Amino acid sequence: MNQSRYPLLIDGEALQSAIDDPDILVVDLSRAPVYLQQHIPGAVNLEIGMLMAGQPPIMGLLPETSYLERLLGALGANANTHIVAYDEEANAKACRLLWTLDCLGHRNASLLDGGLQAWVADDRPISAEAPTITATDYRAHPVSEVMADKAFIQAELGGIQIVDARTPAEYEGVDKRAQRPGHIPGAINVEWTQAIDRSRQMRLRPFDELRQLYQDAGLDPSRETVVHCQTHQRSSHSYFVLKLLGFTHLRGYPGSWSDWGNDPDTPIETGPANRTS
Repeated sequence: MNQSRYPLLIDGEALQSAIDDPDILVVDLSRAPVYLQQHIPGAVNLEIGMLMAGQPPIMGLLPETSYLERLLGALGANANTHIVAYDEEANAKACRLLWTLDCLGHRNASLLDGGLQAWVADDRPISAEAPTITATDYRAHPVSEVMADKAFIQAELGGIQIVDARTPAEYEGVDKRAQRPGHIPGAINVEWTQAIDRSRQMRLRPFDELRQLYQDAGLDPSRETVVHCQTHQRSSHSYFVLKLLGFTHLRGYPGSWSDWGNDPDTPIETGPANRTS
């Protein structure tokens, strides 16, 4: 696949300049009512639930490749399409799409920094008109190395870095969202929202601040790293940020705590992080 002309993180100015590029497909992960009210001109809508499968109580699983191929084909994407993702909140939903694309071996993709909030705040053009979509025959080339499952984590526990992107209350076991609260032993809690600058319409914090955030947490970019939250939506954002920072062995854990915390046999810790600064 050809090297992309566009960066992994794209700002509004650059996207607006490239919006007429026929190789770009802008995908809006906002809720349908928001999309119908306002979206980037030409953007297609994809609600987050379409990207997740579930076997309750385990949610947030990666759907079958054949299903995802049909889904992306229905959006008009092909192997050479450069997909730019955004949503109306803090871009966690958009990042779940970007992680899914990594799983499918689709390398040409970007996140719109700040998503819809930054786009609107900058007074860029918006539309309420849904574009006409020409469906394609999308073919994936799955990459297993960007996904972790429970068996992988159990086998590698102690040798991998685990980033828990949930809130401290979830991590400590105070906020119970599964049969068993707490965290994976040795996991490092870096809540995903720490990477976001709310004063700049949900854009990411500057790179040097992001590097310092994860460095202070004790993370090594060269080590195998697994990220998770409750269903790997919030942690997809952390996955994207770590990828942006150059973490080279990075995996997302679909199912996340809804998988681990609902298994009676997985090891679990509770209480605050035991970390020295």
